[in-house]
Amino acid sequence: MADHNDPNAVNHIFSDIDYSPADLYDLFGWPTAESKNVVFALTFASAPAAGVLDADLLYRLLITSHPRVAWPESGEISLDSVLQYFDAVKDRYLGELKTAEIRVTVDTASSVTVKFIGFPGGDFSTTAEANKVVSIPTPGGQTIQAFIGGRDDAFFNDLTGFFRSINYAPQFYHVPHTMTEARELPIPKTLLELEGNDLFNYRPDMPEWGFAQLDGTTPKLDLPPGPWTWNGNKFKKDADGNFRFVYDGRDCRAKQNCNAIVFEIPHSFITPRTAENRLINAWGESWVRKAAHKVESIPDDPSWLQHPWKVVREKELDAELSKYKLVDTDGQPFADAALSEREDDRQLGANNFWLGPHFIKRLAHLGWGFGPSISALGLKTSFDHNNSPVSVYKTYDLVATAFPRVAKTLFQKLNMPDSSWNPKGLPISLRRPFEIFIPNVCAVDMDTNGTWPFGRRLEDQVATRFLSMFLDMEAELNGKPYHIDLLGDQALWDSAPIVPKTPPNPLKNDKEFLQQFPYLAEPWPEKW
Repeated sequence: MADHNDPNAVNHIFSDIDYSPADLYDLFGWPTAESKNVVFALTFASAPAAGVLDADLLYRLLITSHPRVAWPESGEISLDSVLQYFDAVKDRYLGELKTAEIRVTVDTASSVTVKFIGFPGGDFSTTAEANKVVSIPTPGGQTIQAFIGGRDDAFFNDLTGFFRSINYAPQFYHVPHTMTEARELPIPKTLLELEGNDLFNYRPDMPEWGFAQLDGTTPKLDLPPGPWTWNGNKFKKDADGNFRFVYDGRDCRAKQNCNAIVFEIPHSFITPRTAENRLINAWGESWVRKAAHKVESIPDDPSWLQHPWKVVREKELDAELSKYKLVDTDGQPFADAALSEREDDRQLGANNFWLGPHFIKRLAHLGWGFGPSISALGLKTSFDHNNSPVSVYKTYDLVATAFPRVAKTLFQKLNMPDSSWNPKGLPISLRRPFEIFIPNVCAVDMDTNGTWPFGRRLEDQVATRFLSMFLDMEAELNGKPYHIDLLGDQALWDSAPIVPKTPPNPLKNDKEFLQQFPYLAEPWPEKW
Protein backbone atom coordinates (compact mmCIF):
# COMPACT_ATOMS: atom_id res chain seq x y z
CA MET A 1 0.00 0.00 0.00
CA ALA A 2 0.98 3.61 -0.49
CA ASP A 3 3.02 2.83 -3.57
CA HIS A 4 1.56 5.08 -6.27
CA ASN A 5 3.56 4.89 -9.51
CA ASP A 6 4.92 1.45 -8.77
CA PRO A 7 6.35 -0.74 -10.25
CA ASN A 8 8.49 1.04 -12.83
CA ALA A 9 6.58 -0.70 -15.63
CA VAL A 10 3.49 1.41 -14.83
CA ASN A 11 5.24 4.45 -13.33
CA HIS A 12 3.71 7.36 -15.23
CA ILE A 13 6.23 9.76 -13.67
CA PHE A 14 8.52 8.60 -16.46
CA SER A 15 8.08 10.70 -19.58
CA ASP A 16 7.27 7.65 -21.73
CA ILE A 17 4.83 5.75 -19.45
CA ASP A 18 1.06 6.36 -19.47
CA TYR A 19 -1.38 6.02 -16.59
CA SER A 20 -2.29 2.38 -16.07
CA PRO A 21 -5.14 0.75 -14.15
CA ALA A 22 -2.58 -1.91 -13.19
CA ASP A 23 -0.92 0.66 -10.91
CA LEU A 24 -2.17 -0.24 -7.44
CA TYR A 25 -2.23 2.72 -5.09
CA ASP A 26 -3.10 1.64 -1.56
CA LEU A 27 -4.43 -1.18 0.56
CA PHE A 28 -6.39 -0.15 3.63
CA GLY A 29 -7.64 -2.60 6.25
CA TRP A 30 -9.25 -2.24 9.67
CA PRO A 31 -11.82 -3.98 11.90
CA THR A 32 -15.28 -2.52 12.36
CA ALA A 33 -16.17 -1.13 15.78
CA GLU A 34 -17.63 -4.40 17.06
CA SER A 35 -14.56 -6.37 15.80
CA LYS A 36 -16.72 -8.89 13.95
CA ASN A 37 -16.07 -7.62 10.41
CA VAL A 38 -12.97 -6.44 8.61
CA VAL A 39 -12.88 -3.77 5.88
CA PHE A 40 -10.39 -3.92 3.02
CA ALA A 41 -10.09 -1.22 0.36
CA LEU A 42 -7.75 -1.74 -2.60
CA THR A 43 -7.31 1.43 -4.68
CA PHE A 44 -5.68 1.87 -8.08
CA ALA A 45 -5.26 4.34 -10.94
CA SER A 46 -8.55 5.66 -12.32
CA ALA A 47 -7.77 4.75 -15.92
CA PRO A 48 -9.56 5.25 -18.19
CA ALA A 49 -11.63 7.27 -15.66
CA ALA A 50 -13.01 7.23 -12.13
CA GLY A 51 -15.84 4.72 -12.11
CA VAL A 52 -14.77 3.20 -15.45
CA LEU A 53 -12.86 -0.09 -15.15
CA ASP A 54 -10.51 -1.65 -17.70
CA ALA A 55 -11.75 -5.05 -18.94
CA ASP A 56 -8.16 -6.23 -19.51
CA LEU A 57 -7.38 -6.17 -15.78
CA LEU A 58 -7.91 -8.76 -13.07
CA TYR A 59 -7.58 -7.78 -9.41
CA ARG A 60 -6.97 -10.12 -6.51
CA LEU A 61 -7.29 -9.60 -2.76
CA LEU A 62 -5.52 -12.49 -1.00
CA ILE A 63 -6.45 -13.12 2.63
CA THR A 64 -5.32 -15.38 5.45
CA SER A 65 -6.02 -15.40 9.19
CA HIS A 66 -3.86 -16.82 11.99
CA PRO A 67 -3.00 -16.28 15.66
CA ARG A 68 -1.10 -13.20 16.75
CA VAL A 69 2.66 -13.75 16.86
CA ALA A 70 5.10 -11.34 18.50
CA TRP A 71 8.87 -11.16 18.77
CA PRO A 72 9.91 -12.37 22.26
CA GLU A 73 10.92 -9.64 24.69
CA SER A 74 14.19 -11.48 25.30
CA GLY A 75 14.80 -12.02 21.58
CA GLU A 76 18.38 -11.55 20.48
CA ILE A 77 19.16 -8.41 18.49
CA SER A 78 21.46 -9.78 15.82
CA LEU A 79 21.71 -10.29 12.10
CA ASP A 80 21.33 -14.06 12.57
CA SER A 81 18.09 -13.66 14.52
CA VAL A 82 16.46 -11.40 11.96
CA LEU A 83 17.53 -13.68 9.09
CA GLN A 84 16.05 -16.62 11.01
CA TYR A 85 12.81 -14.64 11.28
CA PHE A 86 12.77 -14.18 7.49
CA ASP A 87 13.23 -17.95 7.07
CA ALA A 88 10.35 -18.61 9.46
CA VAL A 89 8.12 -16.32 7.40
CA LYS A 90 9.11 -18.22 4.27
CA ASP A 91 8.22 -21.56 5.88
CA ARG A 92 4.86 -20.27 7.05
CA TYR A 93 3.74 -18.76 3.75
CA LEU A 94 5.03 -21.64 1.66
CA GLY A 95 3.67 -24.35 3.91
CA GLU A 96 1.20 -24.09 6.74
CA LEU A 97 -0.97 -21.07 5.87
CA LYS A 98 -4.06 -21.49 3.72
CA THR A 99 -4.64 -18.41 1.55
CA ALA A 100 -8.05 -17.52 0.17
CA GLU A 101 -8.76 -14.86 -2.42
CA ILE A 102 -11.34 -12.50 -3.85
CA ARG A 103 -10.97 -12.05 -7.59
CA VAL A 104 -12.55 -9.22 -9.59
CA THR A 105 -12.89 -9.01 -13.38
CA VAL A 106 -14.84 -6.58 -15.56
CA ASP A 107 -17.77 -7.81 -17.69
CA THR A 108 -19.26 -4.57 -19.01
CA ALA A 109 -19.00 -0.87 -18.27
CA SER A 110 -21.49 -1.33 -15.43
CA SER A 111 -20.97 -4.94 -14.31
CA VAL A 112 -18.17 -6.98 -12.69
CA THR A 113 -17.71 -10.59 -11.69
CA VAL A 114 -16.56 -11.28 -8.13
CA LYS A 115 -15.19 -14.72 -7.24
CA PHE A 116 -14.55 -16.01 -3.73
CA ILE A 117 -11.98 -18.82 -3.81
CA GLY A 118 -10.56 -20.95 -1.00
CA PHE A 119 -12.68 -19.67 1.88
CA PRO A 120 -13.92 -22.23 4.46
CA GLY A 121 -17.53 -22.08 3.22
CA GLY A 122 -16.61 -23.09 -0.32
CA ASP A 123 -16.06 -21.30 -3.62
CA PHE A 124 -18.74 -19.18 -5.24
CA SER A 125 -19.08 -16.23 -7.60
CA THR A 126 -21.53 -13.45 -8.32
CA THR A 127 -21.99 -10.48 -10.60
CA ALA A 128 -22.25 -7.01 -9.15
CA GLU A 129 -23.15 -3.57 -10.42
CA ALA A 130 -20.23 -1.16 -10.57
CA ASN A 131 -20.27 2.16 -8.66
CA LYS A 132 -22.94 0.93 -6.30
CA VAL A 133 -22.96 -0.54 -2.80
CA VAL A 134 -24.16 -4.14 -3.04
CA SER A 135 -24.78 -6.91 -0.52
CA ILE A 136 -23.41 -10.33 -1.42
CA PRO A 137 -24.93 -13.35 0.38
CA THR A 138 -22.53 -16.20 1.12
CA PRO A 139 -23.36 -19.94 1.06
CA GLY A 140 -23.10 -19.95 4.86
CA GLY A 141 -25.75 -17.27 5.32
CA GLN A 142 -23.38 -14.35 5.94
CA THR A 143 -23.42 -11.04 4.09
CA ILE A 144 -20.49 -9.25 2.47
CA GLN A 145 -20.76 -5.57 1.59
CA ALA A 146 -19.03 -4.62 -1.67
CA PHE A 147 -18.31 -1.51 -3.72
CA ILE A 148 -16.30 -1.49 -6.95
CA GLY A 149 -15.93 1.82 -8.74
CA GLY A 150 -14.73 5.42 -8.58
CA ARG A 151 -13.76 7.22 -5.35
CA ASP A 152 -11.74 10.19 -4.16
CA ASP A 153 -8.13 9.07 -3.66
CA ALA A 154 -7.83 8.51 0.09
CA PHE A 155 -4.04 8.99 0.10
CA PHE A 156 -3.04 12.43 1.46
CA ASN A 157 0.66 12.93 1.04
CA ASP A 158 3.37 15.35 -0.09
CA LEU A 159 4.74 13.09 -2.80
CA THR A 160 6.82 15.92 -4.23
CA GLY A 161 8.55 16.37 -0.88
CA PHE A 162 9.25 12.66 -0.65
CA PHE A 163 10.76 12.60 -4.14
CA ARG A 164 12.87 15.63 -3.28
CA SER A 165 14.09 13.83 -0.14
CA ILE A 166 15.43 10.92 -2.22
CA ASN A 167 16.62 13.10 -5.17
CA TYR A 168 14.30 11.31 -7.58
CA ALA A 169 14.96 12.84 -10.98
CA PRO A 170 11.85 11.65 -12.96
CA GLN A 171 9.58 13.76 -10.72
CA PHE A 172 11.44 16.96 -11.64
CA TYR A 173 12.99 16.22 -15.03
CA HIS A 174 11.96 14.60 -18.30
CA VAL A 175 13.38 11.10 -17.80
CA PRO A 176 12.27 8.02 -19.78
CA HIS A 177 11.99 4.69 -17.94
CA THR A 178 14.82 3.30 -20.07
CA MET A 179 17.22 5.82 -18.52
CA THR A 180 17.78 3.72 -15.41
CA GLU A 181 20.88 5.62 -14.31
CA ALA A 182 18.81 8.81 -13.85
CA ARG A 183 16.27 7.70 -11.26
CA GLU A 184 17.52 8.17 -7.70
CA LEU A 185 20.60 10.28 -8.37
CA PRO A 186 23.78 9.64 -6.31
CA ILE A 187 23.07 12.56 -3.98
CA PRO A 188 22.45 12.00 -0.23
CA LYS A 189 18.87 11.35 0.86
CA THR A 190 17.83 14.15 3.19
CA LEU A 191 14.94 15.83 4.98
CA LEU A 192 16.74 19.18 4.86
CA GLU A 193 17.98 20.93 1.73
CA LEU A 194 21.68 20.51 1.05
CA GLU A 195 23.79 23.59 0.40
CA GLY A 196 24.46 23.73 -3.34
CA ASN A 197 22.12 20.90 -4.36
CA ASP A 198 20.89 22.90 -7.35
CA LEU A 199 19.42 19.83 -9.04
CA PHE A 200 16.67 19.50 -6.41
CA ASN A 201 16.52 22.46 -4.03
CA TYR A 202 13.36 24.59 -4.06
CA ARG A 203 13.28 27.19 -6.83
CA PRO A 204 11.37 30.42 -6.00
CA ASP A 205 11.08 31.10 -9.74
CA MET A 206 9.28 27.73 -10.21
CA PRO A 207 7.19 27.15 -7.05
CA GLU A 208 5.13 24.41 -8.75
CA TRP A 209 8.20 22.56 -10.05
CA GLY A 210 7.62 18.82 -9.66
CA PHE A 211 4.12 19.29 -8.17
CA ALA A 212 1.35 17.38 -9.96
CA GLN A 213 -1.36 19.66 -11.34
CA LEU A 214 -5.09 18.92 -11.57
CA ASP A 215 -4.87 18.65 -15.35
CA GLY A 216 -2.55 15.66 -14.93
CA THR A 217 0.63 17.50 -15.86
CA THR A 218 3.70 18.07 -13.72
CA PRO A 219 6.05 21.00 -14.45
CA LYS A 220 9.44 19.46 -15.30
CA LEU A 221 12.76 20.53 -16.76
CA ASP A 222 15.21 18.86 -19.11
CA LEU A 223 17.82 16.97 -17.12
CA PRO A 224 21.19 18.71 -17.52
CA PRO A 225 24.25 16.66 -18.46
CA GLY A 226 26.03 14.88 -15.63
CA PRO A 227 27.74 14.25 -13.40
CA TRP A 228 24.60 14.31 -11.17
CA THR A 229 26.37 14.47 -7.84
CA TRP A 230 26.70 16.80 -4.85
CA ASN A 231 29.99 18.15 -3.61
CA GLY A 232 28.83 20.16 -0.59
CA ASN A 233 29.41 19.49 3.09
CA LYS A 234 26.52 21.07 5.01
CA PHE A 235 22.79 21.59 5.16
CA LYS A 236 21.46 24.79 3.62
CA LYS A 237 20.46 27.64 5.98
CA ASP A 238 18.83 30.98 5.32
CA ALA A 239 19.95 34.36 6.68
CA ASP A 240 18.07 33.70 9.92
CA GLY A 241 19.81 30.36 10.48
CA ASN A 242 16.81 28.25 9.50
CA PHE A 243 17.09 24.99 7.58
CA ARG A 244 14.89 24.55 4.52
CA PHE A 245 12.55 21.54 4.67
CA VAL A 246 12.35 19.43 1.49
CA TYR A 247 8.64 19.03 2.32
CA ASP A 248 6.05 21.80 2.23
CA GLY A 249 3.18 19.61 3.47
CA ARG A 250 0.89 19.97 0.44
CA ASP A 251 -1.41 17.11 -0.54
CA CYS A 252 -0.27 16.04 -4.00
CA ARG A 253 -3.38 13.87 -4.39
CA ALA A 254 -5.88 16.60 -3.47
CA LYS A 255 -8.94 16.65 -5.77
CA GLN A 256 -7.72 13.55 -7.59
CA ASN A 257 -9.56 10.26 -7.91
CA CYS A 258 -8.92 6.55 -7.97
CA ASN A 259 -10.86 3.40 -8.63
CA ALA A 260 -11.44 1.15 -5.65
CA ILE A 261 -12.46 -2.35 -4.65
CA VAL A 262 -13.95 -2.23 -1.14
CA PHE A 263 -15.27 -5.16 0.91
CA GLU A 264 -16.63 -5.43 4.42
CA ILE A 265 -16.27 -9.10 5.34
CA PRO A 266 -17.35 -11.06 8.42
CA HIS A 267 -14.32 -12.46 10.21
CA SER A 268 -16.19 -15.77 10.49
CA PHE A 269 -16.30 -15.97 6.67
CA ILE A 270 -12.50 -15.86 6.56
CA THR A 271 -11.90 -18.37 9.37
CA PRO A 272 -14.19 -20.45 11.61
CA ARG A 273 -11.65 -20.03 14.45
CA THR A 274 -12.19 -16.33 15.03
CA ALA A 275 -11.34 -16.46 18.75
CA GLU A 276 -7.90 -17.88 17.99
CA ASN A 277 -7.07 -16.29 14.63
CA ARG A 278 -7.10 -12.62 15.64
CA LEU A 279 -4.75 -11.48 12.87
CA ILE A 280 -6.01 -11.09 9.29
CA ASN A 281 -3.31 -10.62 6.66
CA ALA A 282 -4.13 -9.39 3.17
CA TRP A 283 -2.36 -8.20 0.07
CA GLY A 284 -3.56 -7.03 -3.33
CA GLU A 285 -2.44 -7.87 -6.83
CA SER A 286 -3.14 -6.51 -10.31
CA TRP A 287 -2.88 -8.78 -13.36
CA VAL A 288 -3.21 -7.73 -17.00
CA ARG A 289 -4.48 -9.91 -19.82
CA LYS A 290 -1.54 -11.19 -21.89
CA ALA A 291 -3.49 -10.92 -25.15
CA ALA A 292 -4.01 -7.17 -24.54
CA HIS A 293 -0.26 -6.51 -24.99
CA LYS A 294 -0.28 -3.90 -22.24
CA VAL A 295 2.55 -3.18 -19.80
CA GLU A 296 4.91 -4.66 -22.38
CA SER A 297 8.06 -4.12 -20.32
CA ILE A 298 6.86 -7.01 -18.12
CA PRO A 299 7.16 -10.30 -20.04
CA ASP A 300 4.21 -12.69 -20.23
CA ASP A 301 6.12 -15.26 -18.17
CA PRO A 302 8.39 -13.18 -15.93
CA SER A 303 11.49 -14.90 -14.66
CA TRP A 304 10.98 -13.61 -11.11
CA LEU A 305 8.12 -16.09 -10.65
CA GLN A 306 10.67 -18.91 -11.02
CA HIS A 307 11.87 -18.61 -7.42
CA PRO A 308 11.64 -21.10 -4.52
CA TRP A 309 7.90 -20.45 -4.24
CA LYS A 310 7.31 -21.60 -7.83
CA VAL A 311 5.28 -24.59 -6.58
CA VAL A 312 2.87 -22.18 -4.88
CA ARG A 313 2.53 -20.09 -8.01
CA GLU A 314 1.82 -23.16 -10.12
CA LYS A 315 -1.09 -24.06 -7.86
CA GLU A 316 -2.47 -20.54 -8.21
CA LEU A 317 -2.20 -20.38 -11.99
CA ASP A 318 -5.60 -21.84 -12.82
CA ALA A 319 -7.14 -21.65 -16.29
CA GLU A 320 -8.28 -18.07 -15.80
CA LEU A 321 -5.16 -16.69 -14.16
CA SER A 322 -2.83 -18.29 -16.71
CA LYS A 323 -4.23 -15.85 -19.28
CA TYR A 324 -2.86 -12.91 -17.27
CA LYS A 325 0.51 -11.68 -16.03
CA LEU A 326 1.21 -10.20 -12.61
CA VAL A 327 2.05 -6.48 -12.61
CA ASP A 328 1.74 -4.93 -9.15
CA THR A 329 1.31 -5.96 -5.52
CA ASP A 330 0.26 -3.95 -2.47
CA GLY A 331 0.74 -4.79 1.21
CA GLN A 332 2.58 -2.49 3.59
CA PRO A 333 2.97 1.23 2.87
CA PHE A 334 6.31 2.01 1.20
CA ALA A 335 7.48 -1.61 1.19
CA ASP A 336 7.42 -1.28 -2.60
CA ALA A 337 7.89 2.41 -3.37
CA ALA A 338 10.63 3.12 -0.81
CA LEU A 339 12.20 -0.23 0.07
CA SER A 340 11.82 -2.22 -3.17
CA GLU A 341 12.72 0.84 -5.27
CA ARG A 342 9.80 0.18 -7.65
CA GLU A 343 11.59 -2.73 -9.32
CA ASP A 344 9.32 -4.87 -11.50
CA ASP A 345 10.76 -8.14 -10.18
CA ARG A 346 10.07 -7.28 -6.52
CA GLN A 347 6.26 -7.35 -6.75
CA LEU A 348 5.93 -10.40 -4.51
CA GLY A 349 3.35 -9.59 -1.82
CA ALA A 350 3.57 -12.00 1.11
CA ASN A 351 6.31 -13.92 -0.73
CA ASN A 352 8.82 -11.10 -0.26
CA PHE A 353 10.86 -12.94 2.37
CA TRP A 354 13.88 -13.14 0.05
CA LEU A 355 13.96 -9.33 0.00
CA GLY A 356 14.70 -9.15 3.74
CA PRO A 357 18.48 -8.75 3.35
CA HIS A 358 17.94 -6.11 0.65
CA PHE A 359 15.58 -4.18 2.96
CA ILE A 360 18.30 -4.05 5.63
CA LYS A 361 20.78 -2.57 3.15
CA ARG A 362 18.16 -0.17 1.77
CA LEU A 363 17.13 1.07 5.23
CA ALA A 364 20.79 1.69 6.04
CA HIS A 365 21.13 3.67 2.81
CA LEU A 366 18.05 5.76 3.73
CA GLY A 367 19.31 6.13 7.29
CA TRP A 368 22.50 7.88 6.19
CA GLY A 369 20.23 10.55 4.70
CA PHE A 370 17.39 10.82 7.21
CA GLY A 371 19.41 10.15 10.38
CA PRO A 372 21.71 13.21 10.16
CA SER A 373 18.69 15.33 9.15
CA ILE A 374 16.88 14.31 12.34
CA SER A 375 19.96 14.96 14.47
CA ALA A 376 20.45 18.42 12.92
CA LEU A 377 16.95 19.33 14.13
CA GLY A 378 17.93 18.45 17.70
CA LEU A 379 15.99 15.16 17.75
CA LYS A 380 17.31 11.70 18.56
CA THR A 381 17.63 9.16 15.75
CA SER A 382 17.57 5.36 15.86
CA PHE A 383 20.15 5.19 13.06
CA ASP A 384 23.87 5.09 13.87
CA HIS A 385 25.35 7.71 11.52
CA ASN A 386 28.54 8.19 13.57
CA ASN A 387 27.57 11.78 14.46
CA SER A 388 27.75 12.91 10.85
CA PRO A 389 26.94 16.65 10.65
CA VAL A 390 25.28 16.24 7.24
CA SER A 391 23.55 13.58 5.17
CA VAL A 392 25.81 11.06 3.42
CA TYR A 393 25.35 9.08 0.21
CA LYS A 394 26.30 5.53 1.11
CA THR A 395 25.25 2.17 -0.31
CA TYR A 396 26.02 -1.34 0.87
CA ASP A 397 26.99 -4.54 -0.92
CA LEU A 398 26.99 -6.66 2.24
CA VAL A 399 24.08 -6.93 4.67
CA ALA A 400 26.56 -7.74 7.46
CA THR A 401 28.13 -4.29 7.02
CA ALA A 402 24.80 -2.47 6.92
CA PHE A 403 23.17 -4.24 9.87
CA PRO A 404 25.09 -2.63 12.78
CA ARG A 405 24.09 0.83 11.55
CA VAL A 406 20.41 0.02 11.25
CA ALA A 407 19.96 -2.61 14.01
CA LYS A 408 18.17 -0.27 16.42
CA THR A 409 15.91 1.03 13.65
CA LEU A 410 14.91 -2.52 12.77
CA PHE A 411 14.39 -3.87 16.28
CA GLN A 412 12.97 -0.94 18.26
CA LYS A 413 9.31 -0.99 19.25
CA LEU A 414 7.31 1.72 17.52
CA ASN A 415 5.53 3.68 20.25
CA MET A 416 1.92 4.67 19.66
CA PRO A 417 0.83 8.26 20.47
CA ASP A 418 -1.79 7.12 23.01
CA SER A 419 -3.75 4.02 24.03
CA SER A 420 -6.66 4.44 21.58
CA TRP A 421 -5.13 1.82 19.25
CA ASN A 422 -5.79 -0.85 21.93
CA PRO A 423 -9.41 -0.22 23.01
CA LYS A 424 -9.64 -3.51 24.95
CA GLY A 425 -6.44 -2.90 26.90
CA LEU A 426 -5.04 -6.30 25.91
CA PRO A 427 -1.34 -7.26 26.28
CA ILE A 428 -0.58 -6.72 22.57
CA SER A 429 3.06 -6.06 21.79
CA LEU A 430 4.10 -2.94 19.95
CA ARG A 431 5.37 -3.76 16.48
CA ARG A 432 8.96 -3.59 15.25
CA PRO A 433 9.90 -2.50 11.71
CA PHE A 434 11.32 -5.85 10.58
CA GLU A 435 8.04 -7.54 11.59
CA ILE A 436 6.03 -4.97 9.63
CA PHE A 437 7.69 -5.26 6.22
CA ILE A 438 8.34 -9.01 6.07
CA PRO A 439 5.93 -10.35 4.90
CA ASN A 440 4.56 -7.52 2.76
CA VAL A 441 0.95 -7.72 3.93
CA CYS A 442 -1.63 -5.47 5.52
CA ALA A 443 -1.80 -7.16 8.93
CA VAL A 444 -5.09 -6.25 10.66
CA ASP A 445 -5.21 -7.03 14.37
CA MET A 446 -8.89 -7.56 15.16
CA ASP A 447 -8.41 -6.59 18.84
CA THR A 448 -7.11 -3.12 17.93
CA ASN A 449 -8.76 -0.22 16.11
CA GLY A 450 -6.68 -1.15 13.05
CA THR A 451 -4.53 1.97 12.92
CA TRP A 452 -1.08 1.50 11.33
CA PRO A 453 0.93 -0.65 11.99
CA PHE A 454 -1.91 -2.81 13.33
CA GLY A 455 -3.75 -2.45 10.02
CA ARG A 456 -4.29 0.77 8.13
CA ARG A 457 -7.19 3.15 8.67
CA LEU A 458 -8.13 5.74 6.07
CA GLU A 459 -7.15 8.61 8.36
CA ASP A 460 -3.64 7.29 9.11
CA GLN A 461 -0.83 9.54 7.91
CA VAL A 462 1.37 6.58 7.02
CA ALA A 463 4.00 8.59 5.13
CA THR A 464 4.96 10.55 8.24
CA ARG A 465 4.69 7.40 10.36
CA PHE A 466 7.14 5.65 8.02
CA LEU A 467 9.70 8.41 8.64
CA SER A 468 9.21 7.95 12.39
CA MET A 469 11.07 4.63 12.21
CA PHE A 470 14.26 6.71 12.08
CA LEU A 471 13.40 8.39 15.41
CA ASP A 472 14.81 6.91 18.61
CA MET A 473 11.73 5.50 20.34
CA GLU A 474 13.64 5.41 23.66
CA ALA A 475 14.03 9.21 23.62
CA GLU A 476 11.66 11.77 25.14
CA LEU A 477 10.46 15.23 24.14
CA ASN A 478 8.96 17.47 26.82
CA GLY A 479 8.81 14.52 29.19
CA LYS A 480 6.92 12.22 26.76
CA PRO A 481 8.37 9.31 24.75
CA TYR A 482 8.82 9.71 21.01
CA HIS A 483 6.02 8.05 19.03
CA ILE A 484 4.98 7.38 15.43
CA ASP A 485 2.99 10.64 15.10
CA LEU A 486 5.65 12.92 16.58
CA LEU A 487 6.74 14.29 13.18
CA GLY A 488 3.12 15.22 12.48
CA ASP A 489 2.94 17.44 15.59
CA GLN A 490 2.68 21.08 14.51
CA ALA A 491 4.12 22.24 17.84
CA LEU A 492 7.37 20.42 17.03
CA TRP A 493 7.83 22.37 13.80
CA ASP A 494 6.73 25.67 15.34
CA SER A 495 9.79 25.49 17.62
CA ALA A 496 12.23 23.97 15.10
CA PRO A 497 14.83 26.08 13.21
CA ILE A 498 13.24 25.30 9.86
CA VAL A 499 11.10 26.73 7.06
CA PRO A 500 8.43 26.07 6.05
CA LYS A 501 7.10 25.32 9.54
CA THR A 502 4.83 22.49 8.55
CA PRO A 503 4.66 18.75 9.15
CA PRO A 504 6.10 16.81 6.21
CA ASN A 505 2.66 15.62 5.09
CA PRO A 506 -0.90 16.94 5.44
CA LEU A 507 -2.76 15.87 8.57
CA LYS A 508 -6.04 14.99 6.87
CA ASN A 509 -7.54 14.07 3.52
CA ASP A 510 -8.89 16.62 1.05
CA LYS A 511 -12.41 15.19 1.56
CA GLU A 512 -14.00 13.93 4.74
CA PHE A 513 -14.28 10.15 4.81
CA LEU A 514 -17.73 8.62 5.10
CA GLN A 515 -19.00 7.20 8.38
CA GLN A 516 -20.62 4.29 6.58
CA PHE A 517 -19.67 1.81 3.86
CA PRO A 518 -17.84 2.25 1.48
CA TYR A 519 -16.08 4.82 3.73
CA LEU A 520 -14.00 6.40 0.92
CA ALA A 521 -15.39 9.76 -0.23
CA GLU A 522 -17.27 10.34 -3.47
CA PRO A 523 -15.05 11.06 -6.47
CA TRP A 524 -14.34 14.57 -7.68
CA PRO A 525 -15.74 15.71 -11.03
CA GLU A 526 -13.40 14.56 -13.79
CA LYS A 527 -13.43 17.93 -15.62
CA TRP A 528 -12.12 21.17 -14.13
